[in-house]
Amino acid sequence: MRGAAAAAVAVVLAAVVAVSAADARGVHVYATKGTPPLRTALFDPYAFTGANSSTYEIAKATGASYLRVMVEWRYVAPATRPTGFNAADPTSPGYDWAKLASTITSMEDAGLTPYLDIIAPPAWAYSVKPSGHKAGTPNTLALNQFAKALATEFDGNHGAPAIHVFQVWNEPNNSLDLSPVRASAYRSLVNAVASAVHSVSRSNLVIAGGLDPFENRAARFVSQAPLAYMRSFLCVSMGNPKARQKRLRHPHATCRTKVHLDIWSHHPYTFGGPTGHAKRANDVSLGDLPKMRSLLRAAVKLHRIVSSHPVQFWVTEFSWDTAPPRPKAAPLGLQARWTAESLHQMWSSGVTLATWFLIEDLPSPNPFQSGLYFHAKSLETARAKPTLTAFRFPFVAYLGRRRTVSVWGRDETSSKTLVTIERRHGLRGHWGVVARIEPNRYGIFKANLKLVASKKDWLRAMTKGSGSSLAFSLTVPKNHRYGPWGN
Repeated sequence: MRGAAAAAVAVVLAAVVAVSAADARGVHVYATKGTPPLRTALFDPYAFTGANSSTYEIAKATGASYLRVMVEWRYVAPATRPTGFNAADPTSPGYDWAKLASTITSMEDAGLTPYLDIIAPPAWAYSVKPSGHKAGTPNTLALNQFAKALATEFDGNHGAPAIHVFQVWNEPNNSLDLSPVRASAYRSLVNAVASAVHSVSRSNLVIAGGLDPFENRAARFVSQAPLAYMRSFLCVSMGNPKARQKRLRHPHATCRTKVHLDIWSHHPYTFGGPTGHAKRANDVSLGDLPKMRSLLRAAVKLHRIVSSHPVQFWVTEFSWDTAPPRPKAAPLGLQARWTAESLHQMWSSGVTLATWFLIEDLPSPNPFQSGLYFHAKSLETARAKPTLTAFRFPFVAYLGRRRTVSVWGRDETSSKTLVTIERRHGLRGHWGVVARIEPNRYGIFKANLKLVASKKDWLRAMTKGSGSSLAFSLTVPKNHRYGPWGN
């Protein structure tokens, strides 16, 4: 039923776009120059655990090309090490890869690329044991050996699909995930994983970071401010322009140990809209990503990072809850606008992959209600939120100076099919074609349109491959400080 409905909608949208193109004779066609890409990913440890093939097909239809997959080390490795167990050998008795391999195969069959996030050691693999709300720290050698086994099992030569992207932990600056919270300890873990997976294949990529965006000093858990943690991890001081010694005025190295990584990532949850800044200087929300990018660039320039690839900047988790279903969360329409704007904000900040948290709401009263779909008995019958369209086909438009409107979007097909830009005056006006834009090879389209417009106007983007974006108002909404989880 879902497939038939989708096909009917596609036919209608194709017809609408065809009409729009026909009406667009004589309008200006803008070309988009080469830019970095913006790929999208999904992270949902609830929906994608034991999922069927249709779940992954729906995930692919959101426009996502990647899925973040948590690899719980303790469920793959033996609870107690058998005699002769070789932790670096994936064929060693005690390892059980079947469930993970089945999940990854289903994802790849749907056209999705998993990236594997290593977490949760078995009891025998800790150097610092968990205690209460403190997560403990894994043994560096044990992690190195497990990463070697994981990368070898999924090197494409052992019956399972090839995987080339591996993330080291989740929010290591938070004591609920890694404790004690020490950037130097995390640096050792990252280097241990990098040494292992790079030895299996030089094309393998290692993701570090994935930081909690906010400092916390509560009794229950500690979270170190992400910029301070990142500086310590990379051994980079941002410098002090007022320092007496010249060498201290600019960014400089603070230790000799280098970090082996290929991708730095963050979780820029935000109170307020996509340009919102965190209240504290060393916290990092969406509006603060340029500060994190500057620090990353300084580390690369100072040769603090070792990689055979250009170092990338990813977001491996972000979202906002919606109302409904969660009281006090961002209203559906505003959250959908924020979704498109946040993708633009991340791309503008140098992020090349953005990962949305949840494909489907969890049942109330669970605090996680940021799905692209409302909760239902099955994802196949779930109702989509406006967020889905904003995530699949993001489009933003802003009034500029001297009769211009700047527009940006991403066509999910990346096919260079012309994008038609239409305008409507007010809520009940008729749509008319005002421009067409040729996307670049990544599906990114952007232009400064020569257009006399007002705050009462709405714009939308349409293309044969992706259908229609949401209508985007040129009236900038008031800065509502809705929290990511309805707080």
